[in-house]
Amino acid sequence: MLNIEDLTKRFGRNTAVDAVSFEVVKPAMVGIIGASGAGKSTLLRMMNRLSDASSGRIVFEGREITALKGAAKRAWQSECAMIFQQFNLVPRMDVVSNVLHGTLNRRSTLATMFNLYPDADINHAIGILDRLGIAEHAPKRAEALSGGQQQRVAIARALMQDPKVVLADEPIASLDPMNAQLVMEDLRRIHEEDGRTVIANLHTLDTARRYCERVIGMREGRIVFDGTPEQLTTGAARDIYGADASFSEDSTSTSIETLDRGQLRALREAEAAV
Repeated sequence: MLNIEDLTKRFGRNTAVDAVSFEVVKPAMVGIIGASGAGKSTLLRMMNRLSDASSGRIVFEGREITALKGAAKRAWQSECAMIFQQFNLVPRMDVVSNVLHGTLNRRSTLATMFNLYPDADINHAIGILDRLGIAEHAPKRAEALSGGQQQRVAIARALMQDPKVVLADEPIASLDPMNAQLVMEDLRRIHEEDGRTVIANLHTLDTARRYCERVIGMREGRIVFDGTPEQLTTGAARDIYGADASFSEDSTSTSIETLDRGQLRALREAEAAV
C-alpha cells in the first residue's frame, strides 16, 4: 500500500532524515516517536509533499509520489491529509467554513473566491462535526473554541478531503491530557471505522502504546525501532531517545488516569452542554 524507500532530506550539510525505509501493507495506526530533532516532522512533510525529498522514493498503490508535480501533486495532498500541532485554522472564520476548506483542492477558483459551497458539502461537513462531537459549535468562530475542540475541527477538515492516509504531526502536543485522549480516540476511530491509515508523530510512550498498532522510533534521522507496542520496552525507549540507565518513562507520560470509551462519551456530552 505505502512504501518509503531510502527517503532522505538534507538541509545544507545537515541530514534531517537519513535513508528511512518502511512499508505499510494494509491500513494501520502507526505512531512515530523520538526526541525533538529526530526527523519525525520532516518525514511527514515529505510524505505529504509539503517538502521535497533530497533522495529516495515514496510509492503509494503503485504511484511514485515523489515524482508528482502540479495538479497530480495537489491531488495526492487531498488523498494524504495533514493535521498539524497548531491546528492551522482560520481563527475568525466559523467552524463549518474551516471544515469546508478541506474541499479546496476540488473546487473552482471562482467558488473559492466567493466562499460558495454546495448544500451537500455543508451537510457533509456538519455530519463530520457531529461524528466528532462538536456539531453544536459549527456556527461559532474557530477562535472561540478550546484547543481540543479546535484540533477536532482540524481533524474534521482532514476528513472532508476523504483521504486514504491521514498524517498527524504532534496532534496532541499543545493539548491538556484530557483533550489529548479525546483527540487520540478520534484518530483511532477514524482508522478502525473508516479503514484509513493514520500515521501520527507522538511525544509520549504511553500514548503510542495505547493507540497504535505499530510504533516506529527515530533517532538522528534514522529508524532505530520498528515493532509492536508490546515490543516498546523501556530498554528500546532508551535506544530511541539516546538515554542512559537513568531514563524514566515518567518524562514522556501523559500522567492521567485512562478513561474508557463510555467515560469519554460522557465527557463529550458534558462538554457539548457547556
